[in-house]
Amino acid sequence: MSDTRTETITRESVLKLLSDAEVASVSTAETADRLLDGEEYLDLQQLGRGVQRAVGANANMGRVLPRKAIHEATWSRVLTIVERDSRRGVMAK
Repeated sequence: MSDTRTETITRESVLKLLSDAEVASVSTAETADRLLDGEEYLDLQQLGRGVQRAVGANANMGRVLPRKAIHEATWSRVLTIVERDSRRGVMAK
């Protein structure tokens, strides 16, 4: 299985954890120009990098999962999956 396919599966498993309301919130966040400096997010195409903090316009808004867009319990579940798969070496990069 290619790294891209593996990463896609992981991204999909992360997105499945979100409620409909959270998906709508993330979709709304994607239309923003940028995240505010210091905001935490996950890059859904580079999950292996873990939680990142926005600095300037460094985040590609079309692929970010901002922490503020989802409930804290969901964020914790997402991090559990990301960290588990990162330890297993499942994700590319």
